[in-house]
Amino acid sequence: MANATYHVAEHDGGFAYRVDDVWSGPFPSHEAALAAANDAAQGQQIGGDNVEIQFQLADGRWQTQHVEGGDRPETDVVDDG
Repeated sequence: MANATYHVAEHDGGFAYRVDDVWSGPFPSHEAALAAANDAAQGQQIGGDNVEIQFQLADGRWQTQHVEGGDRPETDVVDDG
């Protein structure tokens, strides 16, 4: 099972959180970004239905993948700033 770590830090003149190299939108305060990161991490733990998802790869191609609703990543939040 995968692990998703949410990092909270200053970004684009405000604060944001990121997973890997993907940043959230900006938040006006560190506290707001930290709360949003915690909410997102907790949301990852909610199971759902088995579905087919599509997403675009870096080279522009589209990928289709079957996702099991109970296959949830482990999450944590790291305050980098």
